[in-house]
Amino acid sequence: MKPPYKGRGAVSNPDGRYNEYRYESIDDGWDTGDDRSAPRTEVSFEHPRTVIARNDSPDVPFDRAVNPYRGCEHGCIYCYARPSHAWLGLSPGLDFETKLTAKPDAAERLRRELQAPGYRPAPIALGANTDPYQPIERRFRITRRILEVLREFDHPCTITTKSSLVERDLDLIAPMAERNLVRVQVSLTTLQPPLARKLEPRACAPRRRLQTIARLREAGVPVTVMVAPVIPVLTDAELERILKAAADAGATHAGYVLVRLPQEVADLFADWLQVHFPDQAAHVMNRIRDCRGGRADDPRFGHRMRGEGIFADLIAQRFRLAARRLGLDRPLTPLDTGRFRGSPRQLTLF
Repeated sequence: MKPPYKGRGAVSNPDGRYNEYRYESIDDGWDTGDDRSAPRTEVSFEHPRTVIARNDSPDVPFDRAVNPYRGCEHGCIYCYARPSHAWLGLSPGLDFETKLTAKPDAAERLRRELQAPGYRPAPIALGANTDPYQPIERRFRITRRILEVLREFDHPCTITTKSSLVERDLDLIAPMAERNLVRVQVSLTTLQPPLARKLEPRACAPRRRLQTIARLREAGVPVTVMVAPVIPVLTDAELERILKAAADAGATHAGYVLVRLPQEVADLFADWLQVHFPDQAAHVMNRIRDCRGGRADDPRFGHRMRGEGIFADLIAQRFRLAARRLGLDRPLTPLDTGRFRGSPRQLTLF
């Protein structure tokens, strides 16, 4: 297998499962070197009629989300959202992190949906599918405009990110936090910079994420650290250290997700292991299967986030004990939906 591109997570670009044809590269012995040019990030635009995506999953703590972008330049090899790129006729591999889609009209579409007479408020999740603060947000600022609309309507939201760019919008987020309208979740997978560069090549370094947690807390914003995902063999030994570092930085709550490898992600992750950790690849995949009933992924509600079996139970116990010791297991205060003022005002007769 050829070496990975610098700054990219996937080491392959398989055709999506909905494509009419599939192509495979074969080494015919004439390859004298890696003369591939590194793929550049391409951004196209889409203009959906609605931007609030709804779900009724019983193991997801929100029923609606807004995703400013499709695909994610962070390039996290484990990302469960990669298979969604197949819906666009693109690859969940390199295409997912290089061929992105932005929704420039998202804020205005959101405004219209919040003004609908039958709308009932509940926290909107930003970052449910891909990171709302991935690098292209610096240029397009779609997430910021969405936050401006949410603040205008006093609508609660949660933000999940692994980017320090969230600090740019503290002028919006901090006043919302004072009114119990926002909570930020910072994802932290490992404290090891060399491993982070392979797992999440264009995401912020672990130390920088800890600084972001501290700066959010200094501004009065409640922060949850998400140890997500926990990867058996590769990162599970760091669980307690990650929680301790996050608590020291100011995190007030914690959560975790066991690595999920749905659909194409399983093969992409296995290929990545063979390139970066060939001596541990079989061990990692076997341990993941131990937690997933013998498969790379278990999509059942109630099982997909935590897994099952002896090793999954051990991770759950370790998390509970560490979170309790560090004071990160306190119940979350529900965000305030009573302040919402989005319904159109009734016109007077005179």
